[in-house]
Amino acid sequence: MTYKNNQSVLVVVYCKHSKRVLMLQRCDDPDFWQSVTGSMEEGETPRETAKRELREEVGLKISENSTALFDCHQCVEFEIFPHFRYKYAPNVTHCREHWFLCAVEKEFVPQLTEHLAFKWVSIAEAIAMTKSPNNAAAIKQYLNLLKD
Repeated sequence: MTYKNNQSVLVVVYCKHSKRVLMLQRCDDPDFWQSVTGSMEEGETPRETAKRELREEVGLKISENSTALFDCHQCVEFEIFPHFRYKYAPNVTHCREHWFLCAVEKEFVPQLTEHLAFKWVSIAEAIAMTKSPNNAAAIKQYLNLLKD
């Protein structure tokens, strides 16, 4: 069995015009809403992973020199939810997550490949609806300033 890498990215996608955040509903836990996330593959940088995950999870292609994808230069370590640990090697209980923001001009309809549904929601709704404390913290820390 191939295990997931415990180095990952979190990419908060937000619309500059509407000031709303894209949230995705997980297939393996339909009560779990989150931003774009994913594990780094061998040899990838966090930025490369963020670009790949945006393309794979929502169909958004980011060019190499795009300023739409912003590296927050922040990493957090967190405990992996017990019901997701089967995806990782035995005894792996924590993950290191690199934070990114992705600003889009207009809300778009994502091409979902790994999620059940999507919603564009206010910053406050996004913070409240995610089960991930990290996801909520990233939104709060980096997007709260956008509120009217």
